[in-house]
Amino acid sequence: MRSTKKIKKIPKVDWEANYWEPFRTISRLFSPYWLACIPLTAIIVMVWHGAVAAQDVEITEINIDTVNEGVANLQGTLNAIWVLIAAILVIFMNAGFGMLETGFCRQKNAVNILSKNLIVFALATLAYWAIGYSLMFGGPDNPVIGGGGWFLSSKDPATYGLDPFPAGLPISVAFLFQAAFAGAAATIVSGAVAERIKFTDFIIFSLLLVGISYPITGHWVWGGGWLGNFKDFAGSTVVHSVGGWAALMGALILGPRMGKYVDGRSQAIPGHNMSIATLGCLILWIGWFGFNPGSQLAADAMVPYIAVTTNLAAAAGGVTATLVSWYKDGKPDLSMIINGILAGLVGITAGCDGVSYWGAVMIGAIAGVIVVYSVGFFDSVAQIDDPVGAISVHLVNGIWGTLAVGLFNMESGLFYGGGISQLISQIIGIVAIGLFTVIFSGAVWIGLKATLGIRVSPEEEINGLDIGEHGMEAYHGFVKEPDGFAGSQSGGISGVDLHTGSGV
Repeated sequence: MRSTKKIKKIPKVDWEANYWEPFRTISRLFSPYWLACIPLTAIIVMVWHGAVAAQDVEITEINIDTVNEGVANLQGTLNAIWVLIAAILVIFMNAGFGMLETGFCRQKNAVNILSKNLIVFALATLAYWAIGYSLMFGGPDNPVIGGGGWFLSSKDPATYGLDPFPAGLPISVAFLFQAAFAGAAATIVSGAVAERIKFTDFIIFSLLLVGISYPITGHWVWGGGWLGNFKDFAGSTVVHSVGGWAALMGALILGPRMGKYVDGRSQAIPGHNMSIATLGCLILWIGWFGFNPGSQLAADAMVPYIAVTTNLAAAAGGVTATLVSWYKDGKPDLSMIINGILAGLVGITAGCDGVSYWGAVMIGAIAGVIVVYSVGFFDSVAQIDDPVGAISVHLVNGIWGTLAVGLFNMESGLFYGGGISQLISQIIGIVAIGLFTVIFSGAVWIGLKATLGIRVSPEEEINGLDIGEHGMEAYHGFVKEPDGFAGSQSGGISGVDLHTGSGV
């Protein structure tokens, strides 16, 4: 039987009603594809939330121990990064040494000097890696000489006198920083024996200096050795005086350059390029901000303080050297300005962490005065030929800077009520390290002279070591400046050339 119930009519939607207007606006702004993304996004969010909630989440409890451990690791990482940067700055100082020495010498020897300064760091790195670092920092309980962990083979920081990370530096960073210092000590020798030494002999001597002599005396001071009361923060004696003593013995045994002394009188042999010598000085000045502040071996508040004392001493040394040379010679000498800055830097190196700002200025100012008269003494009185003034800058002012610790240190210095005990400790360290280095380097130089001969032939010296030792020129195609000490013919030996008095 057919139902007679009436079906209710569904009212027709009035799409023109005002309440549909917002939806019509949205549909006009977005395409159907964009509108379809809305429910899809909702599904993805719900699935993602469910997956995350299903996992077992381990919540780490935060307490004072974990916070302290995190801070210690952060500080240790910052220390390592800073010392690594400082090591790179010190390594870059080799470019400064190369530019400085090349500019102070004649153009016919430029390739030879650049080659020595470049190869010396490569040699120092390998020699120091093999035995030097172990001799210097290994066996910290032995007061005379280190040992153990050869070729950087030990993974135990205690082998090299280091605390475990993060309290101490990683072995790799500590080694690199100290290897850069070792290379600087060998580079100092290069300038004093420039323009007449055989390349092979210089390589042999550098290997022995960095591999044996420098690490032994360095162990006495920085490796837990017997000079425990001796203070040399960044190496006025440990690095600079050691290089200076070795340079002094080399220049003395090698003899002066041909034509340097005629009838007992010193003759000026000017350098060929003061522009690159000045550039070298500026590079060294910048590199010293790795040398001294980096020796703090930590990224702490002392780093900028040490940087300021270093800069003040360099500035004071440059100013006083300028004024003294101006007064002494009647003209401000650029070479003395350069050496005055370097003398101030060497002088402050031992005490840069413990002197006041005024103390740093005094140390640098005195160093600038010393270097002017020291260069004149070695050149005219002692008649030891040092083409770049390395002995005066590094040896003499290394000694002065080490003594200055006993005078200007704010805790133990004589001028600050600390008595004379620190000064006595400084003198003992200077004498002990100097005596050992003189005996060792003198024996090596004499041995090389007796076996291989340490000096190039007179013909090679006249024509230049670039051709004789390396078979190339630094300024190929450029007009060569005449050498006033080589006579009228480059291949002969003039009467002036024979007045060397070296006997080598």
